[in-house]
Amino acid sequence: MNRQAQTVVLFLTGGALLHAGFTDLYLRYVKAGLRPLLIGAGLVLIIAAVATLWYERRARRQSDGRPEPDHPDTPDEPHAHADEPQAGRSPAGEPHAHREPRVSWLLVLPLLALVLVAPPAAGSYTAMRTGTALQEQPWGYPTLPADGTLRLSVADYAGRAVYDKGRALAGRTLKVTGFLAFDDSGRPYLVRMALNCCAADAQPVKVALTGELPAVLQPDTWIEVTGTYTPKRTEDPLNGTAVPYLRVTTTKPVKAPQDPYDEAWNG
Repeated sequence: MNRQAQTVVLFLTGGALLHAGFTDLYLRYVKAGLRPLLIGAGLVLIIAAVATLWYERRARRQSDGRPEPDHPDTPDEPHAHADEPQAGRSPAGEPHAHREPRVSWLLVLPLLALVLVAPPAAGSYTAMRTGTALQEQPWGYPTLPADGTLRLSVADYAGRAVYDKGRALAGRTLKVTGFLAFDDSGRPYLVRMALNCCAADAQPVKVALTGELPAVLQPDTWIEVTGTYTPKRTEDPLNGTAVPYLRVTTTKPVKAPQDPYDEAWNG
């Protein structure tokens, strides 16, 4: 790839990173805390592209203003006939330009796809082929409000139900939001995908559902579940990790959040 193509690719890559960083598109790739680094990387690439173009133009102006060195004939060198092109030169006497393959410009296509096409977040297909991923048992949990309905993330409910034995959840009305997934037996789960760094390492946190469930449920549908804690639990057959249950009293469909990954893992 020649220098001009390199400059274009650098500039487009930086522009794509800035576009993702200044919109919600970046949430499909990395967790929210990495937004400043993403924007910084985009700025560095654009500056590098501009600097490369400036140095290339300056070098070209210097070479155009430099006189060509004389090449006197020596007795040892045979004289080339006027009608025979010399090796490495065109018939007009100009050096052959080694053109770069045009296929190198195909590197621009993934960058355009990054800007124009937002990839979907990982969903039920990935969730049910990956073992549930609870956070490591913490030293303690933050104190919850003493009364009223508790709004918890899937990861928070799962962690408190498994490690804290639901002590702060028993007898409370709970609201948890996630998308639906089903195992091979048809058992429904409420799921959120959790990130350590980026979408490539996304892992599901699963809560099995029991109680009053609608007759028709579709995978990947986002719902808000209202229910209560139950000590019932099962094991994920993929990795043997405990999966808690949530007893459902009501459900309602909700719009998918801007950040589809569990906020408990995005801090």
